[in-house]
Amino acid sequence: MKVYLLGAGPGDPGLLTLKARDVLAAADVVVYDALANDSLLGHARPDAELIYVGKVAGNHALPQHEINALLVRKAKEGKVVARLKGGDPYIFGRGGEEAEELLAAGVPFEEVPGISSTIAAPAYAGIPLTHRDFASSVTIITGHENPNKPGSVHNWQALAQSASTLVFVMGMKNLPDIARNLLDAGLDPQTPAALVYRGTTPRQRSLVASLCDLPQAALDAHFTNPSVIVVGKVASLHDKLNWFEHKPLLGKSIVVTRAREQASGLARSLAELGAEVIQCPTIEIRPLPDYAELDAALARLADYGWLIFTSVNGVRHFWLRLEATGKDSRALGACKVAAIGPATADALLARGIRPDFVPERYVAEGVVEGLLAREDGRLAGTRMLLPRAAKARDVLPVELGRAGAVVDVIPAYETVPAAGRKDEVLARLEEGSLSCVTFGSSSTVENFLSLIPAEKLREHPETRLAAIGPVTARTLREHGLEAHIQPEEYTIPALVKAMTEYFTRN
Repeated sequence: MKVYLLGAGPGDPGLLTLKARDVLAAADVVVYDALANDSLLGHARPDAELIYVGKVAGNHALPQHEINALLVRKAKEGKVVARLKGGDPYIFGRGGEEAEELLAAGVPFEEVPGISSTIAAPAYAGIPLTHRDFASSVTIITGHENPNKPGSVHNWQALAQSASTLVFVMGMKNLPDIARNLLDAGLDPQTPAALVYRGTTPRQRSLVASLCDLPQAALDAHFTNPSVIVVGKVASLHDKLNWFEHKPLLGKSIVVTRAREQASGLARSLAELGAEVIQCPTIEIRPLPDYAELDAALARLADYGWLIFTSVNGVRHFWLRLEATGKDSRALGACKVAAIGPATADALLARGIRPDFVPERYVAEGVVEGLLAREDGRLAGTRMLLPRAAKARDVLPVELGRAGAVVDVIPAYETVPAAGRKDEVLARLEEGSLSCVTFGSSSTVENFLSLIPAEKLREHPETRLAAIGPVTARTLREHGLEAHIQPEEYTIPALVKAMTEYFTRN
């Protein structure tokens, strides 16, 4: 038994420490607060017990003494418990109290520090908390103190005279009192000060004002919690060093409809550019219940002149079955290999196969045109194997058949509709805060519109639609919808580039 007090970091999932990730992956139980990024729970084991105990705006799911008792009880059941807390557990996170309770109960524990918002939020806003020209110390202060109680736990005169950078957390409600107390204690009214709202997340925004003007500036700009308040000369560096808020997709909320197995590259690229990514997979990739047909084709690979892959999933599931039948890439022998595009080609290269052919146009029609050109129009009688999804467009096998090829279309996996995060997407659509929905195939269009009708999208023209290529765009048009964004090259990197250029332009 053991309890790990884990710091989840300030919101950017990339700021979770490697040790915290490893503990999450091994834990039997995860007890978590309201996190700035709930994707961190994806590091937990699929069979781990997830228990929410957080609070939002004073609404406690469990009071602290019950949280302490829960940690002790789960540990004494012989389980490894990960207690996941936003930021750092020991910086205004009550982690110290939990550690004391565990110690008193004889439960072994470890504290795994997290990156605190007190440091990260200013850093993402271009404010170094120390700087040799401005400040050589930092004071971190709770802003949650009740201004009406007699006396104060803070020595305001010492804070005002310290020449230290002052960082207040949980203080937006009391910002006017914080500013007044510092000014009354003698701090220069023109001292630079800053606010950083939801630091390190795609919703981050910040402002700088003199201390005397900060409360009104916050009111005018509608700043609320969670915001970090920074007071000190270092805040003057904000405009010069504010790197994060210049990301081209910052503040854009973008839905990724690809299957979860395919979505990581697109989601990662969009997040790196500052977007808030809402993963709403509309299809789920599943193994087939019966592989007799594919296994029979694998047994006669030597009969095929060409092996054609139209997706990364096709490559993955073909190789899984190849290995399951005791074979490896040597089984391909003299069979030539085609890939529909660069991502599929990369998947083959990762398995030691360099494709003989990749078309210039990454659609089924491009494969047919390219193969005819490559083989000088001589495809008659050529036997081809096409392992793909159980249900897919018939353009490629039909056109190859017209050219005289003998095409065996063999299912290697199946796709089924998935509900994804339908309710969240619908809510964001209704409130007008959804910037874009991306579609990587016709099937994602059909499945998404089965969850959220086309007429609902037409009611919200502010939400842009992005299609990876002309076939996907045509499917949107069949439902009365236009693709506002479509790259010239039908790849994920090109789609990301087209979206970036579109939103930068507009």
